[in-house]
Amino acid sequence: MPSFESKPYSQERRCAWPVECVFAASLQPRNGVPARVCTRTRKRAVSFRFVDRPLAVLRVDHLDRLTGTLARRGYQVIGPTVRDGAIVYDRIGSADDLPVGWTDEQGPGRYRLKRRTDGALFGYAAGPTSLKNHLHPSEVRMLAAERCKATFRILDDEPPHPSPRAFLGVRSCELAAIAVLDRVLLGDRYRDPTYGALREGAFVVAVQCTEPASTCFCASMGNGPPSKAGFDLALTELLEPGGHRFLVEVGSDRGAEVLAELEPAPATAEEEAAARAAVAAGVERQVRSLERDGLAEFLPQALEHPRWDEVAGRCLACANCTMVCPTCFCTTVDDLTDVAGRRAERWRRWDSCFTLSFSYIHGGSVRASGKARYRQWLTHKLASWHDQFGLSGCVGCGRCITWCPAGIDLTEEVRVLRGTERHGNA
Repeated sequence: MPSFESKPYSQERRCAWPVECVFAASLQPRNGVPARVCTRTRKRAVSFRFVDRPLAVLRVDHLDRLTGTLARRGYQVIGPTVRDGAIVYDRIGSADDLPVGWTDEQGPGRYRLKRRTDGALFGYAAGPTSLKNHLHPSEVRMLAAERCKATFRILDDEPPHPSPRAFLGVRSCELAAIAVLDRVLLGDRYRDPTYGALREGAFVVAVQCTEPASTCFCASMGNGPPSKAGFDLALTELLEPGGHRFLVEVGSDRGAEVLAELEPAPATAEEEAAARAAVAAGVERQVRSLERDGLAEFLPQALEHPRWDEVAGRCLACANCTMVCPTCFCTTVDDLTDVAGRRAERWRRWDSCFTLSFSYIHGGSVRASGKARYRQWLTHKLASWHDQFGLSGCVGCGRCITWCPAGIDLTEEVRVLRGTERHGNA
């Protein structure tokens, strides 16, 4: 993680920890940098900086101040909340909207909410929605046109510039998924303008995962926990006799600015040790794993393995796994007209390699069987994705296992294909 430094100015003073502000003797901007107000000292500051990842502690009531601060800065705050029997990402107005005292039970083809015996705000694992739902929407209108006598005219359908989003409660697997989507949708010659507009300026408040589900395997994928990069602030929830609080790590200069407004207390060595122990315990509780060594080279050589027939007998080709996957990005385009033929629209919608029409070419589908479609999904996700983008398409969140109605387990399928022994997979 880089350290952010301020260029020194003459006749300046610096405020104390946790966020260092550089104060100019004059209120005039220096070197074109406008003065700002440090809310901790109420003085005009030329710049903020953080060095060596400072750690602070916030109380539970600070979460309301955090959401309020982000809203005042113009962010639309998206966070976890209970809706329709699940914990999902949605717009929240305060900490009261968070899933206080809720957790989840997950297994292959199984998801249930249940009450906790404490007031944890983030005591759950990955739910059915991911940040993909907000950065790569399931439906986008791309074009609208109206008939005008013998011709037609394109309607002014330029969407307003969206408000920047602040994502609260983001886990390490989600950060890894955002990095994958950034590479796929922004990292090549052709960029996705919708994703780019929604991704630009996003503020990320990560939460270190201490409550993995039985379907999680992010540790074996090298994606955490803990979260190491890609966030502005990272929280670790501490539920101890000493009180309910959050250890905070700063990940960017704007994260430092937001933290300064919250006026946190410095973290003690005991609190730092407790946070590290909580995350380490979460890693130890992961019962599933995926052996990655040589997998991208192995799968293309196993296309005729009999296991593909066995899993095809269970797979419903429902596409649930691709809908909940935080990195699957495939879309299709639909052209619609009204009954009178006066208006036409073009919509982009999520699609899946499990649908028969997805591989429709010149009069027929090239993957007509469920076996071919499942094999395409698994080998693309874990093997050919490396050829295209230089990284895996799987981050180990386990959603595809939980939300498969047939309970098909990706880690188990790979284990059987490779002929390896069980490594703790439940």
